[in-house]
Amino acid sequence: MKAPVIKRFNFTMALQWLIFLPVILPLCIVFGALQGILKTVEKMAHRMWLDMEL
Repeated sequence: MKAPVIKRFNFTMALQWLIFLPVILPLCIVFGALQGILKTVEKMAHRMWLDMEL
């Protein structure tokens, strides 16, 4: 049986995550909220359209 390979910690990648995470995370939250709002408005408009046709 082979011994498990121990990977070295990549400090450069960790530094990049620490620098860019405060930028990426709020953008993801804002765009996710906007997408949810648009999807809800679209469903509401579609429902209103169906209700008014009857």
